[in-house]
Amino acid sequence: MISFIIPAYNEERLLGPTLSAIEVAAQTVGESHEVIVVDDGSIDRTAAVAAEYGARVVPVAHRQIAATRNSGAREARGDVFVFVDADTLVNPAVVRAAVQAVRDGAVGGGCDLRFDGQLPVWARLMVWLLRPIYRVGRLASGSFLFCTRRAFEAAGGFDESLFAAEEAAMSKALRRQGRFVVLRETVVTSGRKLRAYSAWEVFCVLSRLAFLGRKALGNRRGLEIWYGARRDDPQGR
Repeated sequence: MISFIIPAYNEERLLGPTLSAIEVAAQTVGESHEVIVVDDGSIDRTAAVAAEYGARVVPVAHRQIAATRNSGAREARGDVFVFVDADTLVNPAVVRAAVQAVRDGAVGGGCDLRFDGQLPVWARLMVWLLRPIYRVGRLASGSFLFCTRRAFEAAGGFDESLFAAEEAAMSKALRRQGRFVVLRETVVTSGRKLRAYSAWEVFCVLSRLAFLGRKALGNRRGLEIWYGARRDDPQGR
């Protein structure tokens, strides 16, 4: 069985389409599955939306993405975990490819992605530069990461000392357990943060991460893009 695990904080607006896409994909592929939404202290209708779509809601109060993902995994009953961001649309092709990769012996993997809507020029350039780095480095994005339960447990789960980049650390941990693949199939994820934040703001965050390395990931300070007050998407998405 596949356990789809979705961490969510104040995602009432985008969660519904995410859950609908998962259900369509899972039914099309024909795999037994469950959907778990880990509601990390939302103050909007995130939990209600999840329940309306038939997901199992796990309430937590971490405000820390790695711990939230791990809480979902502890509640999961499946043999394969698929971690999907609450603003990401999967499709039958990527789910089928992930299942086949596991059946062919992979312990986990990720996939390519594209952003919805129109991105600023600077953001398109940044994505163009980062995409091959992720592929060559065999790193999964947080939007879509899959693995077997056995490999997840052997890797020790997501590193809860990290407040960001936990998916990159998990990719490396899973590679130590066996074959890790990055699928050519894509998911569509929200480009809202790249539209709501300026090039300067994103540059400052990335520069701080590059300069301080792991030290910059140990708390929420300087990670407002992920932990700050949610900004409206200029495109209204």
